[in-house]
This record gives sequence, C-alpha cells and structure tokens, in this order.
Amino acid sequence: MRDINSLNKVILIGRLGRNPELRYIPQTERAVANFNLATNEKYFNPNTNESDIRAEWHRIVAWGKLAEFCEKYLTQGKQVLIEGKLRTRNWQDRDGNKKFTTEVHAQNIVLLGKREDTSDEGSFTSQASPSEFPEGDQSPSIEESGEDDEVPF
Repeated sequence: MRDINSLNKVILIGRLGRNPELRYIPQTERAVANFNLATNEKYFNPNTNESDIRAEWHRIVAWGKLAEFCEKYLTQGKQVLIEGKLRTRNWQDRDGNKKFTTEVHAQNIVLLGKREDTSDEGSFTSQASPSEFPEGDQSPSIEESGEDDEVPF
C-alpha cells in the first residue's frame, strides 16, 4: 500500500563524470545504464573568508529505453537534468561484510547546455512499458531542451 503522505522524488542538474556503462540483464535482456553525476554547491568558508565550491557525486541508474538513450546521447561532461527516485540496496562482499549504496533511479532525463553540445536536432521522447522498470516505476519521458543558456556551476 502506498502512503499518500510521502514522496520519493529527486531532481538533479549536473554534469556526467564519465560515459554511461550499458549492459543487459542476462535473464530478461533488459538494458541498464550506470553513470555518475556531479552537482556543485557554493559555500562560504569562514576560516579563509572566501567562497569555495563543493562537488557532490550521485550514482545514477537508468532502465530500458531510457538506458539505451543514455548510452547513445550522454557523454562525460554533458550537462543534464535528471528526475528520479532514491533507492538503497545492500549486499555482502567477499569477506561477508554487509555493504549499502544509495542510487538515483532515473525516470526522466533532459539534455541541457548549448545546441552544439548535442548531436541530435529537436526533441526525443521515449515511452516504455511499465514492465521495463523495476518495482512498477513509471515510464520515462526523454526530451532535449531547446534552450541555448547554460546553468552556471
């Protein structure tokens, strides 16, 4: 049952730290892409009386058609807006220690930046069937922004 008074939604604007890695799940042949996204935050350091920039790294996971879009259009350094939800998973390493990681499961990715930074004209939208996404995630909508302005970081 879904609690109507809760929300798991993440919106990030940042730059890719590396090209997405695309692989296919052997049993289902479902595509999954993994990559890192950096977001920057400006803060004041009272010890030096100067402003500094702090980078935060986020693990991003995309499934199905959205994963294939990532592999085709996203490259290291590209600026994107990602909407998704947080998921935490755990596993045991080879030594038997329990490990945890938190990831953003992308549901929507929008290309940002200048037009010449993108290799495709216009917009691209992909609607995938709900069976392509784990645990009933919504189908993604992929679109390219037509704006020529860059968001400063």
